[in-house]
Amino acid sequence: MATSFQALRKNSASALNKLTEELTKLNSNAPQEDERFWKPSVDKAGNGFAVIRFLPAPAGEDVPFVRIWDHAFKGPGGWYIERSLTTLGEADPVSEYNMELWNTGLESNKKIVREQKRRLSFVSNIYVVKDSANPENEGKVFLYRYGKKIFDKLNASMNPEFEDEKPLNPFDLWQGANFKLKIRKVEGYQNYDKSEFDSPSALLDDDSALESVWNQEHPLQPFLARSEFKTYDQLKARFYKVLGLDGSAPKPSTTADDQEVAAPSHKARAAATVAALAAASTVGDDDDSINYFQNLANE
Repeated sequence: MATSFQALRKNSASALNKLTEELTKLNSNAPQEDERFWKPSVDKAGNGFAVIRFLPAPAGEDVPFVRIWDHAFKGPGGWYIERSLTTLGEADPVSEYNMELWNTGLESNKKIVREQKRRLSFVSNIYVVKDSANPENEGKVFLYRYGKKIFDKLNASMNPEFEDEKPLNPFDLWQGANFKLKIRKVEGYQNYDKSEFDSPSALLDDDSALESVWNQEHPLQPFLARSEFKTYDQLKARFYKVLGLDGSAPKPSTTADDQEVAAPSHKARAAATVAALAAASTVGDDDDSINYFQNLANE
């Protein structure tokens, strides 16, 4: 014991260096944010403003965005945060189970479906015109993940409701328009309703500069590669584990009395998820929804 204690005292000077080395190793193995993605900044009140330009499809691709479905909910067995195979037009175990629950017609089962429903997001290339919180981002090309509300604004610009409004291709370099991203905090969540397009104009005056911007775009189709998704069996195994099942398929309630809420496992799951997943219907429409649920899962 005396020898060990003496060695501890002798090596105390170098202990800090060794500890620092180990911490560096741990940090280097920690998940890193994808630097290709841009995310708007908000102040302490939850407000934010930036001007971005949605860019056309990158070289070799036909569509300037990709659409991704995923699920994010918590059960007795932990979090289920996975991409849905319905993105690829394939069968997905969660969607199949949700449909089975919904078809029972019971409000209790429909509530469960709402808590573990699919969430929709899109990914596009953008050019950052103005980012006062991070001016170093201005003039650069990034990927941007956004939700249905922003996509609806893109769609509305292409398909205006009134005859005095001209269709706008928001992804066009010459005849598109800058997008003024206005973020407010409404009922605790980020809201993008006040975001709007500016008047149509060329992104830059020089075609050679526009070509340079276009050449900096990131490929989008790799997000839909089959390798980015788990197999049906892998997802099903994870789904059952999250539900706290023993490997057998979950059974939806078929009772005519809607006051008896499904089976005990469903009751337990609903109780465990209702607080966190009540936010899904609101947060799930915003571009930061995936980060929101991922942070919860890591806590």
